[in-house]
Amino acid sequence: MSLESDIESLVKSVGLELYDTSIVSEFGDTIYRVAVVSPEFEDGKRKGVTLDECVDLTHLISPLLDVTPPVSGDYRLEVGSPGLERKLTTLDHFEKSVNENIAFTTAEQDKIKAKLIEVDGSKLTFEDEHEKFEIDFNDIKKAKTYFEWK
Repeated sequence: MSLESDIESLVKSVGLELYDTSIVSEFGDTIYRVAVVSPEFEDGKRKGVTLDECVDLTHLISPLLDVTPPVSGDYRLEVGSPGLERKLTTLDHFEKSVNENIAFTTAEQDKIKAKLIEVDGSKLTFEDEHEKFEIDFNDIKKAKTYFEWK
């Protein structure tokens, strides 16, 4: 099994879902980030992940990384939520973002903001103030969720 699938198993064991893993460099430090989301919904919105859940998960993942480090050299492990506004790079990210506002750029450079209503295979259904429309996942160049203050 790969490191990511091992981490995914640990994440599931505490009742959460793996959103993404990434290796980033900030201020000269290498950081291995594990982003998780709750599988539960409340009032139509995905529940948040608590700090305690992140701490518990850090204690589970850390020994695994001692045996199978994600990078060579020194690094820091960060476990947390991907946040309200996050990049969407995979079809799974879109599936986990149904009923959220998405800002995206198409392959034709059109910039669109709409609510993601449904994911069916690679077909994404959106709704804006005027209409419902479909776009194929492969026709999206760049996307992220966005929060609208009311």
